[in-house]
Amino acid sequence: MRKKILITGSNGLLGQKLVYRLLPQSDVEVIATSKGQNRLKHQAGYIYEAMDVTDEQAVKDILLKHKPDVVINTAAMTNVDACETEREACRKLNVDAVEYLINTMKILPGSPHLIHLSTDFIFDGKNGPYRETDIPYPPNSVYAESKYVSEKLVEKSGLKWTIIRTVLVYGVVDFMSRSNIVLWAKDSLSKGKSINVVDDQFRTPTLSEDLAEACVLAAMKGATGVFHISGKDFMSIIELVNIVADFWHFDKSLIHPAKTATLGQPAQRPLRTGFILDKAINELSYKPHSFLEGLEIVDKQLKSDA
Repeated sequence: MRKKILITGSNGLLGQKLVYRLLPQSDVEVIATSKGQNRLKHQAGYIYEAMDVTDEQAVKDILLKHKPDVVINTAAMTNVDACETEREACRKLNVDAVEYLINTMKILPGSPHLIHLSTDFIFDGKNGPYRETDIPYPPNSVYAESKYVSEKLVEKSGLKWTIIRTVLVYGVVDFMSRSNIVLWAKDSLSKGKSINVVDDQFRTPTLSEDLAEACVLAAMKGATGVFHISGKDFMSIIELVNIVADFWHFDKSLIHPAKTATLGQPAQRPLRTGFILDKAINELSYKPHSFLEGLEIVDKQLKSDA
């Protein structure tokens, strides 16, 4: 029997990587869903359904139509500052939509598996890097709180569930419709722009292909519980940007250190997160790339898209 895997947010960075990662697998039928039109370059070999996850009836209709064995929920409002100012939109996408998925999955046949994506931002950033057994304590931000609440909904759902938390995801998206820390730094430095970069935030940046691979491993193995998925290299944001500059031979004198507190951003950021990956490595056979290997993959994709 082919496993039916439905992906929400398939137009996003992780959603796209999941579709492409699953396409070659003959034992999987892929149902890609996102709001509006399909924005992937390759549109064959899978089913696409326009589905707004904040529309309860649409969620019900599409899930009951396809009866997936696995739902990978990548749809989320991830712009941390926008969540602070657009609280209602944040709640709809990060909390209500999760509730709609859970409620519909409860009436699907069999025991469907919900794989839900979450974030390092549910930790206060005082004691990173974190293990799965560390107690979340969201900083005072609407985004962090919404993701924490959605985790609790998943844990109490009664479904077969997996929560995959991740950190600072980067990669190349079709038509370059979204940016991320690596692409932003590369683009700014390539244009000779001076950039202010925080030197007091620490992360384990995650290649989008690695995150997609972890989701697929969890789906195919039927692994449940919480997993921390990221890259294996722990670094400050300014260190990350300096590595980007070195990799593409840009002028590092354009990079200026800044403190988080001086930026005046609407949402609070945890300063020191990052993940310890032992559980994912042992239980999922997760094998993350190094940050430099990740940049090589990004470089190849940018060249092939050019």
